[in-house]
Amino acid sequence: MLQEAKDLQNKAVSQLVQVIKENKKEFTFKAPTGSGKTFMMADFMNRILHAQKDIIFIVSTLSKSNLAEQNYNSFKELAENGAFTEINPFLINSESSGEGSLYIPTDYNVYVLPRDLYKDKSKLKNEGTFLNFLQTMRDTLFSESKGKRIILIKDECHIATNNLDELYDYFETVINFSATPKLSRKQNPDVEITNIEAESCNLIKKVELGSEETSLTEALDVFEKVQKDYVNELSVNPCFIIQISNKDKAEEELQNTIIPALNDVKHQDLKWVYITGEDKSCKTNDSGIQKLPVSKWKDYMKDKASTISVIIFKMVISEGWDIPRACMLYQIRDSKSKQLDEQVMGRIRRNPRLLDFEKLSDKAKLLACTAWIWGIIPEDKSATRQVKLYKDYGIEKEFRIKPTKLQNINDSKSLDLENFVKNLKDDKVTHSSIFDLYKNINQSNNDIQSMCYQYSDSYEKWRLFTENLSNIKTTYNEYICDYEKTMFVCEDVSFPYNSCYIGTDDTLNLNDWIWCRKDSETDFSFDSYAEKRWAEELKDIRSSSIQEVKDLTSTKFLWGKNYPFNSEVKFEYYLDVIHTSYPDFVMKDKNGFIHIFEVKSVNVSNKIKLDEKEYKEKIKALENCYKECSKKTGHLFYLPILDKNIWKITRFIDGNKDEITLEQFKAFLVN
Repeated sequence: MLQEAKDLQNKAVSQLVQVIKENKKEFTFKAPTGSGKTFMMADFMNRILHAQKDIIFIVSTLSKSNLAEQNYNSFKELAENGAFTEINPFLINSESSGEGSLYIPTDYNVYVLPRDLYKDKSKLKNEGTFLNFLQTMRDTLFSESKGKRIILIKDECHIATNNLDELYDYFETVINFSATPKLSRKQNPDVEITNIEAESCNLIKKVELGSEETSLTEALDVFEKVQKDYVNELSVNPCFIIQISNKDKAEEELQNTIIPALNDVKHQDLKWVYITGEDKSCKTNDSGIQKLPVSKWKDYMKDKASTISVIIFKMVISEGWDIPRACMLYQIRDSKSKQLDEQVMGRIRRNPRLLDFEKLSDKAKLLACTAWIWGIIPEDKSATRQVKLYKDYGIEKEFRIKPTKLQNINDSKSLDLENFVKNLKDDKVTHSSIFDLYKNINQSNNDIQSMCYQYSDSYEKWRLFTENLSNIKTTYNEYICDYEKTMFVCEDVSFPYNSCYIGTDDTLNLNDWIWCRKDSETDFSFDSYAEKRWAEELKDIRSSSIQEVKDLTSTKFLWGKNYPFNSEVKFEYYLDVIHTSYPDFVMKDKNGFIHIFEVKSVNVSNKIKLDEKEYKEKIKALENCYKECSKKTGHLFYLPILDKNIWKITRFIDGNKDEITLEQFKAFLVN
């Protein structure tokens, strides 16, 4: 799995761990479908349970689907494979809690509760089983001489439910998890992974919106072209999803639009399934799947080698069904729910080759992280501003920027791994259990794990490596932070032709830099007040210091925001793991030199919670990175930091670092 994706997930979980310390009862975590919400939920619970043994979690899965069982199986697998050993999950089901013994055991710490189990007329509710369980866990004296504190996690919290509201007082904290939380229920995100963030690290697919005028037959033409590449490049048979209306119009749409398109001579070889909430209404033209009970169809369709190419559904797969091989969606139904649309879109945005993405060819990577959609406009597109480079100015040619990467230690020819590990062996090694060793190596970064399995061709070698893990990590850190040896320059890149950003309140009117908005507006948003301020400074000096390009009618200045979406203007640095820096601004001066800016602020903001220790560590890591980058690329790098109303600027030129004022920066450019 890509380290950038891991970093994004880890950052989000760390933020959630911090925010729940605040003095309020309910919190909301928002992350796009396909971004690993279940994994992050398990990670969060594991961290809390590691630090606080007097806590239990109730994970209430509100979806009507079998999502509860999916969650339980995921939690169980993550616990058993050593990823999150603190969690001990139990699935509350009809056998354990409803029709039989009406007993819920008390020796677990994660309880998964399906939506429909706790409701009126159920034994779990009417006979007081669940209430008694909560009272027992909260009030009974345990060995620590106190009861358990109960945290309720509402998975798919956007779905209306009142069943557990009557038990609200039993929960110390309530945490909402959803891709589409309801603001009307005050589910305002305390921690959020945005679509753009998830797309930028290829955690989910980017969306290509098709024309509203495209017919289903035309969309199927596109699919069949993509299908061949999918099979050849990704070894995955993709599928095309068609969503139809839920009620009366469904049969009409099926008979008048869908079946004729699928029976077209061009598409008649495509295998399809029509799936509804009733088994007897489900249909298919695939003789192979017809032999299976309908209950097994979903499992068959999920397989990357499944013969089914087209799936037709109403609302059945809007939630709780992962099908990473799905790459296209055509919506016929006239949806009035943007929330539902977002859930449906999530079915096709999972990266089918996320775990080995780095090994793919460039063509395969592009396929794996692209989704095609007709009929739906993503909810967040209303807040998203799409931008493009101005045409006819040669901006792509004017900007040639040299990104950098760090060399993996496994690729280093200077390290003799065999001798290195042998030399670490001494009598001071504390022999741990194999389970502890496995847990430790599993929690190490990708490079360390790769080193381990590159070296270990026997159990003895694996044991030797894992017992010396601490020393190996120290050596790895020393190696990777020696940027003179590990940093290398990649091929020149420019800005992407198309990008986008999320609108904010920090805006500036700009009509002569490198970007234009696709809606022709000239207001551009920035991620922070500090960014906006620095943009104002660059705007003020554009005529005196920034190179310009012209066409017959107007002039544009060569500076712009480095929007992360689609950007290759990035630089790797090391801080516990390898991170990627996407600097905020890039400009080209009148002498042709490239200047790169990463803007920071130490001012307290309501939008940004500043962890001083974490901030200082990141600044130090960026300084070390930019110092070497300036030497290897020939670009000039800056860290402008806004302190109250004063700019404190760290500058890096040819491997040298100095501190300058804003006035010195401006004078330097003029001279």
